[in-house]
Amino acid sequence: MSLTPNEFAEFRIFLKDAAGIDLGDNKQYLVTTRIRKILIEYSLESLDQLTQKIRLPSERQLRQKVVDAMTTNETFWFRDNYPFDYLRHTIFPELKSKNNFGASRIWCSACSSGQEPYSISMVAEEFIKSTLGLSSFALDIVATDLSSAILEQAKAGIYDKLSISRGMSDQRLKDFFKPHPDGQWEVKPNIKQRVKFRAANLQESYITLGKFDVVFCRNVLIYFSSDLKDDILKRIHATLKPGGYLFLGSSESLGGASHLYRMVHCNPGVVYVAL
Repeated sequence: MSLTPNEFAEFRIFLKDAAGIDLGDNKQYLVTTRIRKILIEYSLESLDQLTQKIRLPSERQLRQKVVDAMTTNETFWFRDNYPFDYLRHTIFPELKSKNNFGASRIWCSACSSGQEPYSISMVAEEFIKSTLGLSSFALDIVATDLSSAILEQAKAGIYDKLSISRGMSDQRLKDFFKPHPDGQWEVKPNIKQRVKFRAANLQESYITLGKFDVVFCRNVLIYFSSDLKDDILKRIHATLKPGGYLFLGSSESLGGASHLYRMVHCNPGVVYVAL
């Protein structure tokens, strides 16, 4: 399937309006690859027909399918390692002392299929077991994503061998998963119970999410325009408690929101503290 310049331009406008994703000029092949099945399913002959159809108010389900197809959901367990090490050895002890009579709160703002929030929950469990005299640690993890389909997968907490192989150690697999007869692995209930999944669009308001001690917003800002990226970082700052922590992806920066945060070196990596 070939795309005309006008078809591609109109689809780019839709995707930016719906999901904030700013497709590059050379992403025609990516579009044709990811929406081909949708065109067949809905008996549509061109991207132009699809773009016209998804703009109809009655086609909410189709719009969500297209957004799901175009959203990158590649993720790993304990991705980059250092955020989770810093949580366990620096942030969690601080939060335990600061929030001794209430739950600490973490927001995973682009949780994909659940590896990041579940990794955080596993680190919390390891923190409890490794801290002398500590029997519990009240922690609420709010995990959000734009894709409703990927959120359903995340809630189930069931992963195949390929997914498990991407960053999961044998010891953690033994400690935090139960095997299924079909060769898949399911996250144990004590790890699941800390995580609450809900749909959220980073372009929209975060007020209903409440305040957080830590926010993970990693490897998603790279898909947005610089103006939208700055706006998101400013609104994330408003969700953080004073002195709260923000983790970004290794290739992401604060841009126009740098005056709102202080950089702290984790050696390796960095974390940003809300001013």
